[in-house]
Amino acid sequence: MDRLAAIEAFVQVAETASFSEAARRLRTSKSVVSRQVSALETELGARLIHRTTRSLTLTEAGQGYLGRVGQILADLAEANLAVTQLQAAPRGTLRVNAPMSFGFLHLAPALPDFQARYPEVALDVSMNDRFVDLVDEGFDVAVRIAALQDSSLIARRLAAIQLAVCASPDYLKAHGTPCVPQDLHAHTCIVNSNIASAYEWKFVDAQGKPLVVKVNSKIAINNGDAMRVAALGGVGLTVLPTFIVGRDLQAGTLVSVLADFMPQHLGLHALYPHARHLSPKVRAFVDFLAERFGPRPYWDLVE
Repeated sequence: MDRLAAIEAFVQVAETASFSEAARRLRTSKSVVSRQVSALETELGARLIHRTTRSLTLTEAGQGYLGRVGQILADLAEANLAVTQLQAAPRGTLRVNAPMSFGFLHLAPALPDFQARYPEVALDVSMNDRFVDLVDEGFDVAVRIAALQDSSLIARRLAAIQLAVCASPDYLKAHGTPCVPQDLHAHTCIVNSNIASAYEWKFVDAQGKPLVVKVNSKIAINNGDAMRVAALGGVGLTVLPTFIVGRDLQAGTLVSVLADFMPQHLGLHALYPHARHLSPKVRAFVDFLAERFGPRPYWDLVE
């Protein structure tokens, strides 16, 4: 007996309550389906279907068996589809969302390489710093920089994101260098007005416990690149990811302070709505991002 074929026959009979309709769906004869179901019952040693001249109903054993084998067949179909999609060439329009600074500095320069590798994928990229609902707004992939909370979305961590408290050498020469987070009370800080808690900078103390310091600010900006420019101009201290200020830190035009107190929990992630039926274009793009930016991003490598 072909056990899988017999199980498929049983599921079709159970779902249609008809040997004839099951045979039509399976493109075989009613007698073949009947023999397959009977052979399955013989092997299991249990009747799965009550047969009368007027109706077909599942026995208690049949109902329990249907629940289990129905899921097995669904999983098998899913596995087959996944293998088929892996072999398919990525194509079609890929809608991507990314934060503004990271998108401009790092994602946009990477897109020509992706396009050269996958010429049948058309890219539709949206960059902004507002909250975006991937499902409602129809995005295939989002690039996120965060300590992610629980979500129905699937997230793949691409790389660690480092934050740096930094200022220009001229500012530190004029105002001194903070040695512990509490020293920030005596400094002017540049804050990110996109963040709800912009005036509360988060650190960890010497024991690794969370520490929040309220900072003084005379300038609030809603863009990381503009915050960088202000810091380079000697306005004050700021907190920015190294994907924005990495080259400045290497060049010495900005100086990192309080590095031992910075929390290390942020990550660069690719988010997509679901793992099942993951399309070749989404898989190709996420794999490309992982290759391009991880595991240790190039902006943190000392030249």
